[in-house]
Amino acid sequence: MTSTFAKSPAKPEARQQEWEFVGQAFNGCKRQPLSLKGPVVSLNISTTRHGFSQRLLDTVPTRTGWKMSVAASHRTVAADPLTTSETASADRPLPTAQRPQSAVPRGMQRYLALDDFETAARRRLPKMLYGFISGAAETDAALRDNRQAFVDFGFVPRVLMDVSNRNQTTTLFGKTYAAPFGIPPFGSAALCAYRGDIVLARAGAAMNVPMILSAASLIKLEDVKRENPSAWYQAYLAGDASRIEPLIDRVATAGYETFVVTVDVPVPANRENNIRTGFQVPLVITPRVAWDVVTHPQWLLGTWMRTLMSHGMPHFENMDATRGPPVLSKNLIRNIGNRDQLAWRHVELIRRRWKGKLVVKGLIAPQDARIARECGVDGVMVSNHGGRQLDCAVSPLRTLPEIAAEANGMTVMLDGGVRRGTDVLKALALGARFVFVGRPFLFAAVAEGEPGVRRALSLLKEEVDRDMALLGVRSIAEITPDLVRRLSPQTPYGRNAP
Repeated sequence: MTSTFAKSPAKPEARQQEWEFVGQAFNGCKRQPLSLKGPVVSLNISTTRHGFSQRLLDTVPTRTGWKMSVAASHRTVAADPLTTSETASADRPLPTAQRPQSAVPRGMQRYLALDDFETAARRRLPKMLYGFISGAAETDAALRDNRQAFVDFGFVPRVLMDVSNRNQTTTLFGKTYAAPFGIPPFGSAALCAYRGDIVLARAGAAMNVPMILSAASLIKLEDVKRENPSAWYQAYLAGDASRIEPLIDRVATAGYETFVVTVDVPVPANRENNIRTGFQVPLVITPRVAWDVVTHPQWLLGTWMRTLMSHGMPHFENMDATRGPPVLSKNLIRNIGNRDQLAWRHVELIRRRWKGKLVVKGLIAPQDARIARECGVDGVMVSNHGGRQLDCAVSPLRTLPEIAAEANGMTVMLDGGVRRGTDVLKALALGARFVFVGRPFLFAAVAEGEPGVRRALSLLKEEVDRDMALLGVRSIAEITPDLVRRLSPQTPYGRNAP
């Protein structure tokens, strides 16, 4: 590139120096002159490998409010004043352009989507624990359908809707949350991430989204409640009233306001991937498991050894009214009890004794939603347990509209397969009031602790905000079924095809 500078006659009345810059730039084989006229304060021109680009850093006089426009080849481009009320002054510092500073810590900027946390967590975790989190039952068909169901729907966006004042706050059971999604229960979260339940609880409180503590957690429910006063409690129950009632009393005494009963685990699932990777409950240290652990020192030292040294051997703290066995105990299976005896009469028992909000988690069939409503349940969570129980169980998204039709005032939530903001909006459009996002938030806790979970929550919240604008809605209430379309015909589940 060649450049020439020529000084034009000064205008005494303005007391300014007017300079003319003429640059010859080559864009491919085409020669294109560029001319700028005006009181230039500073002009920075750079060339690229394939042509000409200009970068106005201290630029054409910002202090006098000038602007620059680009014209076609062989035309003069002039810097025209927006105002002439102020003249350039050499005694004032030159304006400089600042690179926008990201509010995201440098270490978190590499995480651009929820799936990115899984990659980082996989490197840190022993194979047995990564398989425990990521795997599902038998062929993983239910797990795959959880994602495929979202792919089967597309959007019909509205335009010119003035979406400048978007708001995704959502009221659930009388409390207003910052976003329409939350953190579901994770069994053994503290075995995967150091103080995992505390990490998730703190992040949920900081971001103002609900967090559900699992009965299979390794940290006392009272300790978690102190970290997050709005946390919910989730129970795995045997069909035994003598064990159910004392547990309800303990949860109520701790100050929890929402009690979640998981009902899709009558027997342990056939998780072949756990057998292949060496994971089992209770934990058994075999030579293969020992090697797996030793070759992942970040987890060994940062999670397992740190837990032992600071808090002792982890126990299943919240299965019953009293402390459960340690994670290495051979009595663990016996302690779990006979969950295959759990029935709707036990839900009615809980409803009579529990004075707070009652949620049943693990429904897929619309008929079960109707029975739950008749039992006095406040809400249902449509879920196939992340594909971890019955292989080939359909995605909760597929029966969500039918369950929403049976709700009749009962709150309907969805858990399973949500990975993007678009997934959240699809679920809301098809009848969910709220959604819960599972594995990604636990992977975020493993990879980066509490800051990682906050980053994951922020990413999803930003996606929801952006997607609401692109969809043409300003509030969660405006997300309606007419905004989505099924991309392929499908016979409704639960009905016989002709």
